[in-house]
Amino acid sequence: MDTSNPAAFVNAELQRGYIGRKVRAVVQVTHSDGGLTTGKSTDDRQLIIKGLPQVPPRSYIEVIGIAENNQSIKSDMWTNFGNTFDLHSYNQLCQLANGEFKGLFL
Repeated sequence: MDTSNPAAFVNAELQRGYIGRKVRAVVQVTHSDGGLTTGKSTDDRQLIIKGLPQVPPRSYIEVIGIAENNQSIKSDMWTNFGNTFDLHSYNQLCQLANGEFKGLFL
């Protein structure tokens, strides 16, 4: 496992601090047309994911890729978590991983 370039845990708000860097985020898909996917981040904001195949609406997916700007991620890999996921817990993880415990995650 390559640990030389870890992906930062982000929600839509935290992503702005990682433009041009590797991030990982969970979104609930609201629209997917195979190539461009729109989803709701764990902090209830919109993110656009580029480079995904068609993903069913309401699915929760984790995306690892490069933060292109405040609202979009160019996907390198993704995982479908199905139709149930605890958004609140993941959002808390993002807060911890970018706050007091940042050294444990990056």
